[in-house]
Amino acid sequence: MYSKLNSFLTVLLVLFCLSSSEIFAQTITGTVKDAKTEEPLAGANIIQVGTSKGVAAGTDGSFTLELREGASDEISISFIGYRTKTISTSGQSEDLEILLMPKSIMSNEVFVKALRVDEATPMAFENVSRDQINKKNLGQDIPYLVSSTPSVTTTSDAGTGIGYTGIRIRGVDQARINVTINGIPLNDAESHGVFWVDLPDLASSVENIQIQRGVGTSTNGAAAFGATMNLQTSEMRPNAYGEVNAGIGSFNTQKMNVLLGSGLMDNGWQFEGRLSKITSDGYIDRASSDLKSFYLSGARHGDNSLLRADVFSGVETTYQSWYGVPEELLDSDRTYNPAGQEKPGEPYEDQTDNYQQDHYQLHYSYQFSENWDANASVHYTYGRGYYEEYKADQSLSQYQIEPIDLPNTTITESDLVRQLWLDNHFYGTVFSTQYQKDNNFTFTFGGGYNEYDGDHYGEVIWAEYLGNTDVENRYYDNNAFKTDGNLYAKLQYYFTDNLSGYVDMQTRRITYDFLGKDKLQAPGGGQQIVDVQQTDRLTFFNPKAGLVYRKGNHRLFASFSVGNKEPTRDEYVNSTPENRPEHETMYDWEAGYKAEFDRFFAGLNLYFMDYKNQLIPTGELNDVGSAIRQNVPDSYRAGIELQAGVRILPELEWSGNATFSRNKIDEYEQFIDVYDASFNFTGQESRTYEDTDISFSPSFIGNSILSFTENGFSSELVTKYVSRQYLDNTQTDARSIDPYLVNDIRLGYNFSSIPVLSGLRANLQVNNIFDKKYETNGYTFGYIAGGDEQYFNYYYPQAGRNFRLQLSFRF
Repeated sequence: MYSKLNSFLTVLLVLFCLSSSEIFAQTITGTVKDAKTEEPLAGANIIQVGTSKGVAAGTDGSFTLELREGASDEISISFIGYRTKTISTSGQSEDLEILLMPKSIMSNEVFVKALRVDEATPMAFENVSRDQINKKNLGQDIPYLVSSTPSVTTTSDAGTGIGYTGIRIRGVDQARINVTINGIPLNDAESHGVFWVDLPDLASSVENIQIQRGVGTSTNGAAAFGATMNLQTSEMRPNAYGEVNAGIGSFNTQKMNVLLGSGLMDNGWQFEGRLSKITSDGYIDRASSDLKSFYLSGARHGDNSLLRADVFSGVETTYQSWYGVPEELLDSDRTYNPAGQEKPGEPYEDQTDNYQQDHYQLHYSYQFSENWDANASVHYTYGRGYYEEYKADQSLSQYQIEPIDLPNTTITESDLVRQLWLDNHFYGTVFSTQYQKDNNFTFTFGGGYNEYDGDHYGEVIWAEYLGNTDVENRYYDNNAFKTDGNLYAKLQYYFTDNLSGYVDMQTRRITYDFLGKDKLQAPGGGQQIVDVQQTDRLTFFNPKAGLVYRKGNHRLFASFSVGNKEPTRDEYVNSTPENRPEHETMYDWEAGYKAEFDRFFAGLNLYFMDYKNQLIPTGELNDVGSAIRQNVPDSYRAGIELQAGVRILPELEWSGNATFSRNKIDEYEQFIDVYDASFNFTGQESRTYEDTDISFSPSFIGNSILSFTENGFSSELVTKYVSRQYLDNTQTDARSIDPYLVNDIRLGYNFSSIPVLSGLRANLQVNNIFDKKYETNGYTFGYIAGGDEQYFNYYYPQAGRNFRLQLSFRF
């Protein structure tokens, strides 16, 4: 009996001890806060080290955690965006106040900052934020999303801002505007142009854009002769998200995209992506667009480093609308499109441009200290595609097709369909390092080296008369290879708290190997023009310097910059070494003042861009719609850019800008082809014009934005005026684009308390609300035949009143 009682008491004692150990396990309470702001960190994770036992902090940052007996007495506290902290609870009897330090998360801004400027740099610049982009991003290309910034004009072949679009800044065309994405050059290495159609819906993956007018600071890629545009792709969001945008509009326009992001994960990785499709019939007849694109990005955040990979691609199919509308049809048939109509009957249905461009970027940044970081990127762009067209009555010999002998005749001409192909590779590396010494100075050193390898070839895919020639036989095939290397050093030095100086030195080396023209001895004597492989080597030195004075809300600057630029591919291949265009040089003088007050700001920029050997459009186009240009010894662009804004009421504000300019050629010699009455070429006639306007350079550009915002509703009235632009350099009104005034309205509303969704926004944009008939671009050519001088003008009409509506669903 005693032994049974003893056993029973022993069991009770064991159970009591086990129960006591659980009862007396340590309980920890406390609050988790931001170490700098002392704001509570709701949702912070508190875990007992070595166990799965843990809790999450409440909305006020407080927590209670019972520790497991026999396990570690340490707890780990973590929160996204903050450094994880581990502390010992031994001997802790009171509530803990746990302070977490924010992580120094590096963003992809580090990859563009070496090319960007701020208020301490003596440059005229404009920043376009993501919010500003999102207000307008309803399917149109990026030129239209920045069209209200100073000195900007835009154009669209299809008349809608979808498809082939262009931008000019201070009257300077796209081929002289340097564009980079995350510091990587985007301009085509040969034409120097940017084809925004190849990257549809890129705006949905852009965080911000900086436009520097004039030469701008040293950058990578093609020289800037009017401005630089630096695009930074999306800043990854700290939390997971999803977003769907669906839009419709006039001319059967449809836009759909899906965006997804993982947010910043505990292991430092994050990912995001976008898939987009945009289609439109266009305002111009058959100016359709079928555009697809995607964007993928992955990043790994270390304590002092950032590794990021970006892959984005676009595929475009557009019906050709680059020929313009003849002047005589502007009143009767503004949407006329001559493409594919070389013979009576239905237009050729496949008169299309087809191109795909894939971009691969790998970036790495390391922060050695708070004052010193370094960045390096490698990139590869693969572009390939063709434009297809129907051509009537073509000489067979031009396509390396032998004449076809029939019993009673020999066929030497044929209708045919041809494809002109590009297959190119662009790759290289860019780098920069920046050191900042307190408020004394900032030193930046960087550069890059890039190579371009491009094949150009043409194929006949159908012909009415083909003989024994194989279909898709290449009737021309040549390769171009270009290298472009640059080094730059920038120093921003603070003489006093208010006065700083800026010096920027860049050297750029270009080599270009291509198939061009040359004069050789002809059989039997004389000379003949033949195709031969050629090489050109150019080295440029581009210095820049200036001063900035800042005090309070006032900023005053002055600067001087030099830019040099090589000719484009067409100007190389369509000339001999003896008559090849020379490179251009520009001396850019800039000065500006800006003042900001509580409810008002105003700014003024003065510029004088003095050109030597500027390549000027003659007004004529080649067979793919590109401007033909020639050197002029002396020319200039001088202007005043004004900016102002005022908050009239807490909900109502106005902002605007205006550019007044003179854009002159000191002396311009025009050459006109002369034909006799039978239309046989007899030579050329020249005429000289003095102090004449540069083509496509309006003397006035004005923008106005009146905006109203209250609660979730926003509205904007956007007005743009552009004065007369001349199609050639003779300053002749009969060959010009009429001035135009256009008004757009934007409306937006954020819906709140939507089940399941974290946000829902509707955007409506009505363009050209007064249904104005206007044109934004054109070209001209002329000749003398039988003693009569004749000119032919072609224009690019823009759509009348039209709308776009988009719903954005956020999860």
